Amino acid sequence: MTLEEFITAFADLLDETDPAEIGAGTYFQELDEWSSLSNLSVIAFVKTEYGKSITVKEIRACETIEDLYNYVENAA
Repeated sequence: MTLEEFITAFADLLDETDPAEIGAGTYFQELDEWSSLSNLSVIAFVKTEYGKSITVKEIRACETIEDLYNYVENAA
């Protein structure tokens, strides 16, 4: 999955945020819509699309969507 595809899929996880506002440098945890349920959506997305597990702690360690993408891409 490319970064652009990841960004599109990430934007689809959010209901209230305009996808045009989502980019590689977006600090996703600062979005008004971001919540603990968003973390769960990301965990499910990563499991479904990548077959990998990610924890809330690992998500919190990422600042931007690109950071999250790079983490997921490089995770074992």
